[in-house]
Amino acid sequence: QVQLVESGGGLVQPGGSLRLSCAASGSLFGLNAMGWYRQASGKQRELVAVITRGGSTNYADSVKGRFTISRDNARRTAYLQMHSLEPEDTADYYCNANIHPLLRGSASWYWGQGTQVTVSS
Repeated sequence: QVQLVESGGGLVQPGGSLRLSCAASGSLFGLNAMGWYRQASGKQRELVAVITRGGSTNYADSVKGRFTISRDNARRTAYLQMHSLEPEDTADYYCNANIHPLLRGSASWYWGQGTQVTVSS
């Protein structure tokens, strides 16, 4: 019924760029805050960036100045534009969103299945 689908991951050389997308689908009453998390091998999942419904953003220190999170509410999609990628950015990237389904009385947090980003020469 309600799901998040990430896309845009892949292999890129250091210094390169990628743009990740996260699209929410289903019968939605509301799509609230959306965020990007990542989990590198052997590490815990960490918040990369978050954006509220109104457009306020917050970033992890490690990506500030290089990554930009944005959203298109009409398309129910969040984006993560990544520049100057480093090998340390290699991880599985997950979309997270607070969604109020149309036929439910309240919102819940949903996760996408993830998309892999590999930064390597």
